[in-house]
Amino acid sequence: MNRSSLGSVLFLAIAVAVLGVPGCSKPQAKNETVAEVNGDAIKVNELREFLGVRGGMAPVAGIPAEKKKEALDRLIAGRLLAQDARSKGLDNTDEFRNIVKESAKSALITGLYRKEVASKGNVSKEDIQAEAKKMKAADNALSDDHANARAQRSVSESRIRKIEEDLIAAANKEFPSEIHKVVVDKIVKGENVPDDTVLATAAGDNVTYGHVKKELRKVAGGMRGVEDITRNPIAVNRMLTREATGKSLAAYAKKQGIEGSEWHAATRTEIERAILIDMLAGKVLEKEATVADKEIEAYYKEHPEMFAQHGKKVSFMMVKEQLRGFLQNEKRKSAMNAYIEELKKKAKITVNEKVLGEV
Repeated sequence: MNRSSLGSVLFLAIAVAVLGVPGCSKPQAKNETVAEVNGDAIKVNELREFLGVRGGMAPVAGIPAEKKKEALDRLIAGRLLAQDARSKGLDNTDEFRNIVKESAKSALITGLYRKEVASKGNVSKEDIQAEAKKMKAADNALSDDHANARAQRSVSESRIRKIEEDLIAAANKEFPSEIHKVVVDKIVKGENVPDDTVLATAAGDNVTYGHVKKELRKVAGGMRGVEDITRNPIAVNRMLTREATGKSLAAYAKKQGIEGSEWHAATRTEIERAILIDMLAGKVLEKEATVADKEIEAYYKEHPEMFAQHGKKVSFMMVKEQLRGFLQNEKRKSAMNAYIEELKKKAKITVNEKVLGEV
């Protein structure tokens, strides 16, 4: 994870979708502990979220057992890295404290979201059966198990979307935002607009052009045309809407008493863990940041079959920088995997296989 990717990780902290053949999971499982890492529990809902079930309330459907184990192993690795980062004192640095401070809005929003999902996210057996009946009517080759699994996911996702929409509507009603269209039009026309110019206001706070440019450049990820995207009307307006809505949601979360609640505390813990993992990864992989030209040339010579197009060999200079990036990633992946394996050797890890089967 790099610094530019932290924003997306922190906004709702629910991200990885894993696809598979539809199957059937146990309808309702308590939020039990599926694994412990040096006494730190990993709960069923956390693993479900990691597997793409937003909110973690519904069991995963269509995920093979080996995929569940792989996902759990990644969560275990995350726990180990965060624990190691704390043991090295990375949580007692200005860098850590500054990033945590920047994530305050995300913690409030996610805490509110999770509270709403916990109280309103459950779906009834009747709703699932009705949806499964519709699916079987549309596809009579669909088995009962497959129809029920698909129906549960469909109904759950629909409920989650409704919760999100209602939250945004309530936040915007309580703390309406305003986009200053006249200024945005100046940007689009290519006029000079200072970075401290306010483009939108929400919940008594401002969104400046400098902030919008910074966020758009993160999204662009250093690709060509970055300057253009900071003047693109669609991109600018979307970013303004996202940032203004975020401010309204954070203010609404505070009014709903999320600050200091168990939901807020749990979310802050996850965010801090993500930050620590990112910081530690940077230190672990620091030595792997460069790849020598001779390494690139050696790989090119050893794998001639990879560098042929239409029967002709692609020149070394044409693929040199692509190869550099590939080899750099491979070195970093190998270094991180080796580091995690060393942490595992010293750790006490327990997995509840029965609970894992019910995820």
